[in-house]
Order: sequence, then structure tokens, then C-alpha cells
Amino acid sequence: MSERPQSLLLLDTASLYFRAFFGVPDTITAPDGTPVNAVRGLLDFLTRLIGQYRPTHVVCCWDNDWRPQWRVDLLPSYKGHRVVEEVAGGSDVEEVPDPLAIQVPVIAETLAALGIAVVGADGYEADDVIGTLATGAGMPVNVVTGDRDLFQLVDDHAAGGPVRVLYTARGVGRHEVLTDAVVQEKYGVPANRYADFATLRGDTSDGLPGVKGVGDKTAASLLSSYGDLAGVRAAAADPATPLAAGMRAKINAAGDYLDVAPQVVAVVRDIDLGEVDLRLPGTADDRPAPADSTRLDALTQRWGIGSSVERLLEVLRD
Repeated sequence: MSERPQSLLLLDTASLYFRAFFGVPDTITAPDGTPVNAVRGLLDFLTRLIGQYRPTHVVCCWDNDWRPQWRVDLLPSYKGHRVVEEVAGGSDVEEVPDPLAIQVPVIAETLAALGIAVVGADGYEADDVIGTLATGAGMPVNVVTGDRDLFQLVDDHAAGGPVRVLYTARGVGRHEVLTDAVVQEKYGVPANRYADFATLRGDTSDGLPGVKGVGDKTAASLLSSYGDLAGVRAAAADPATPLAAGMRAKINAAGDYLDVAPQVVAVVRDIDLGEVDLRLPGTADDRPAPADSTRLDALTQRWGIGSSVERLLEVLRD
């Protein structure tokens, strides 16, 4: 493999395999008829992204807990509409189509055989794993996701190199590269205020009600005027500020929500993930591509994913 500068590619894996499942025809099946469209799609996404960005380190970040109890305790509505089964003392069951659910273990096994790091943390979402790995990475970072919550990680001036988000809302092949300037232009707030912006505006997809009557433009205007969420709340509490009476009343009425939502929205950046080798297979003599050729051969034959695996191995060995 030719020498390349160090960089880290972090994947919001569930975001990508959901996109693959709904974007790749379900006629893509294993020899026994089992759907493998999400498996094939995710592998092809990896091939495209690694080929385009040529990272030296790659992590498929995993939702060990897609709806952590500590976030639910703070805000019971958090992702509540996605729950199909509540599990006392455990992780609630998310609504996942059966043909996708059976592919998720195959994805994990295939990534392990390839030697691509899969990292999760009990009690945390993939977003939190991404936040932890992106913070203090010591090298440029690209975060691949369809989740706007991760815009709060964008940092052009991070030590070691910029942290950018490759936003896949329009597709992996048409992803948008978010820098500080792009976040500012799109939302009217700097990236380091995006979490405050999202808290004020709310997000129905995550069960965040936001402040009633506050949308994107109003949230951006409030933060522009008062700096951050604490400043907005202080202005609402002070009758001497020029804040309109109606908006003052709305912010104050949302006090209970605003007490807890910032902790729910903020991506955790300090999980103890232990020692994990994040280097991409093929980047060093002790990181062969694949890591386990015997296991990978068995998986490709069983699931009929050989062409996708071969394309990925080609870019890993480039």
C-alpha cells in the first residue's frame, strides 16, 4: 500500500446499514434466499468512502444501546416512538424491519473477518462512541452519518486536524462535506453551538419537543443575540432584556425541558473505550487485509457477498 497521511474515518454504522437496506433492492439475496441487501450495500459504501478519502484508520461505530436509559430518565420522550418492546433493566427493542434485523449479525461478522474495527460501548449510542473517538484523535477526522446531531462535532481547528461530517442525507455517493463554514451558512450558528440550536428547535425524529414556536430561524436568531442556550434562558428570565414578551413566555414555559435536554442532545466525548486498534487492514504488515481469510471465505460463500467483499479488499490493498 502506498504511503498516506494519517486520518480517521468514523462511521455511524446503523445509519448506513438502514440506508443500504432501504436503498438497495431486496432482490439481492444469499444462495438460500436470505436478504443481504444491507450487507452488500454497507460494504459498497465502505469501498466508496475508503477509496475516496484513503484513511489510515477506520471504525464502524456501533449502537450497543440505541436508547440509553440515562437519556430516557432525563427525557422520557427520547426516541420513544421507535420502541416496539420495553425491556426492564435492559435496552428497549427498536423498530427494525425483520429482513434487516437478520442481516445485522452478518455485517458484524464480516467486518470482524475483514479486520475493520467495530466499536461500541454499553450504555451508549454510536454517536457517543463517535464523539469520544473524534475528540483528541490527533489526526483529521471524517464522520459519516445521516444524523444531524453529529454536526456539533464539526471543528475546523481541532488539534491534529479538522473534524468534518460527511452528511449522507442525499446518499453516500452524493454526501455533503460539513465544515464550520457550511454549518454556519446552513443553520446560522457556529458548529459549537449546534447542540444548543437543536435543543431549542427540537427534533421529532428523536422525540425532542423543543421550545414551542421555535424553528430553525428563531433558534439561530436567539443564539446570535444571546450567545448560547444559557444566555437565551438568562435573557428570558430578565424583564429588562429586549426579548419579545411572547418569546420570553415560551422559553420560560419550556424550563423543565431546557433543564434536561442539553445533556440528552450533547454527544458524550469521554467514554472509556479501552485499547482498540483502529488502523485500517492493509496499512501495515501486522494489519493484513483481510484479518481472517478463512472466516471471510466462509462468510462470502454462505451469504453470496463475494463481489462486494472483493471490491472492498481491492481498495484496502491499494
